[in-house]
Amino acid sequence: MTKVKTQYNRRSFIKVSAAAGGGMLIGFSWLAGCISDTKVEEITVPNEWFDINGYIKIGDTGLVTIYSPNPEIGQNVKTSMPMIVAEELDVDWKNVVVEQAPLNTGFYQNQFAGGSLSIRLSWNALRMAGATGRRMLLEAAAKEWGIPVLDLTATQGIIKEKNGERTITYGEIASKAVGIKIPEEVELKETKEFKLIGTSVKNVDANKIVTGKPLFGLDFKRVNMQLAMIQHPPAFGMKVKDFNEEEIKRMPGVKDAFIIDTAIKEPSWSDEKGFLQLIAIVGDSTWQLMKAKRAIKANWEVISEMENSEMHLKNLEDAIKTGNVEESRKDGNPDEAFKNAAKVIERTYSSPFLAHNTMEPMNFFANVTNTSAELIGPTQTPEALEGSVSKLLDMPIENITVNMTRMGGGFGRRLYVHFGVEAAAISKKIGAPVKLIYTREDDMTQGTYRPAYQSNYKAGLDENNNLIAFSVKGSGLPEGSVFPNRFPAGTVDNYLAEKVNAKTNITTGAWRAPRSHFTAGAEQSFLDEVAEMAGKDPIDFRLELFDRAIKNPVGEKHEYDAERYAGVLKLVKEKSNWGETGPHIYRGVAAYFCHSSYVAEVVDMVLDNGYPKIKKVWCAVDCGIVVNPDAAKNMVQGGVIDGIGHAMYSQLTFNNGAVNENNFDRYQLMRHSQAPEDIEVFFVDNDIAPTGLGEPGLPPAVGALANALYQATGQRLTKQPFANQIVAKEFLD
Repeated sequence: MTKVKTQYNRRSFIKVSAAAGGGMLIGFSWLAGCISDTKVEEITVPNEWFDINGYIKIGDTGLVTIYSPNPEIGQNVKTSMPMIVAEELDVDWKNVVVEQAPLNTGFYQNQFAGGSLSIRLSWNALRMAGATGRRMLLEAAAKEWGIPVLDLTATQGIIKEKNGERTITYGEIASKAVGIKIPEEVELKETKEFKLIGTSVKNVDANKIVTGKPLFGLDFKRVNMQLAMIQHPPAFGMKVKDFNEEEIKRMPGVKDAFIIDTAIKEPSWSDEKGFLQLIAIVGDSTWQLMKAKRAIKANWEVISEMENSEMHLKNLEDAIKTGNVEESRKDGNPDEAFKNAAKVIERTYSSPFLAHNTMEPMNFFANVTNTSAELIGPTQTPEALEGSVSKLLDMPIENITVNMTRMGGGFGRRLYVHFGVEAAAISKKIGAPVKLIYTREDDMTQGTYRPAYQSNYKAGLDENNNLIAFSVKGSGLPEGSVFPNRFPAGTVDNYLAEKVNAKTNITTGAWRAPRSHFTAGAEQSFLDEVAEMAGKDPIDFRLELFDRAIKNPVGEKHEYDAERYAGVLKLVKEKSNWGETGPHIYRGVAAYFCHSSYVAEVVDMVLDNGYPKIKKVWCAVDCGIVVNPDAAKNMVQGGVIDGIGHAMYSQLTFNNGAVNENNFDRYQLMRHSQAPEDIEVFFVDNDIAPTGLGEPGLPPAVGALANALYQATGQRLTKQPFANQIVAKEFLD
């Protein structure tokens, strides 16, 4: 076992509180994401629970409850994170119940869902919490029996004498553990000793999800709760002047209608920047409110210059040529190397704005009184919401509570808190509890889109087809997508990377694997074309570059581990039998590093009546220790589908600042018939602490897709969505 100091992070660690009914409670503030609600049949529920948020509870029957601070957005942390605690506590999984905690910054840190950070940030703290609980139970038993703690062992919730016959369960000794001094250090298991971590455990909410039990924000109800909907201006750069308020109030089921202002002094990154004044309608049912929304006759006024799609493209092109460079890296003398190169290739790649399209419509409940505010709903950033509502209402933050429901998708959309802020503003206005619900059109036209991107890539080869020069310059609205210190930094003697930002009044936000989703597709498409110009196999070409980074890297630093990066390429090459495909199978490969993880993918494609159809995707993943393999596979598979679907079909366009695609009849998402028929995932087996997984599976899917499309159709696709550019093979022939 490995010994660790419990003082490792005092604020984030452990203290003991007296437990009612003989329970032991262990608090820890880095439990960044676990939740669960397991049905327990094999063990009796204790007579009393001591309900303190953010604690492990051990009842007198041996039942263990973990209150989880972090949001569940479908990434399955509600199952995987409790597994970590249960592993070190050494308790039988069937005796564990985990519940969602409210926001509590006094107990927790990192109480959010984003950046593929839940497991990564919480790994050590969750293990320490479980291990310390186990140690304190052992000490209580040792004291009870009058023997040294080293003479005891614990497994599956039962403490035993090593050299005797006595046994005692955790539940039987839990009350005696109250008051035991926290040990200065605890022993953590070696990875080879794991019994639960590394096994596939079913989603603890699965039964409730498939049977339609109320878990999501949209399910939440409260006695005397009213419903609300909003209408924002039809285009960016506009605000509401007035509307037919009295007429709307007279409509059936409508209780009230008014204009609300959600502007916040000193707004944070998570606050709304586009539409701050809104028309709100309050009533009895969503159908009646939707009818009232259609009857609105509003006067809108222009407050800033609006932009159309042509202006967006012009901004990106201008930024690439003349914009201010925010971040850059330069190795060697790229200009001179390009002049001396025997072959030079250059390509420009672009992608449009995208919506997030969460399956569950945006919604939030608020109950604001003169002295308090209660908020309940699906948010990825409860602490940011608490702070924004405090500023909006000018209310002390300690008077605000935020409770999280399960989310029907987030993808970055629910990092932003405006829908919770709007619910609070409406509740304050009407003096009653209210649940705000967006229509799909509200969501798709409100903003917070994935930015549009454009990047220019250039490569030069010498007479021996060695890569001697490489440059990339990329811009985005508003943030460029270039990562100067990522691959191929460190592999090329003459290298230039420049990230450029450009202004837009269209509001944007994080979208699954921010920036990486575009960069991986563009970079990996370009590398395939460079490999072809060099007359080399795409995987072998990449491995040559990684070999340089391993043996003799260029420059002072690069963000990635070249051996691990090369490792996933070698693994996917092996598993997919690269180079041994059957007839009429067209293949593309890509590999990418983001969120501290490495993923390589191969797409197998066929032509069906001249059009591409994906038969299989092979994925190799190095994300360190995999806590729950089935859940991990599901995340990678979801990322692959997300990446391929959006790159193939999705886009938002604008006309004078107004969105053209305001629902799914105009905004195309991947259909079931268009999805890959099979996605196989392989994980690198190592003892490295877990890294990100919710997002890294998406970016390489875009590049592998583009490269497979080239093999199938002969077309190099540089502008997303790809489906708009594909010409059937029969017409090309």
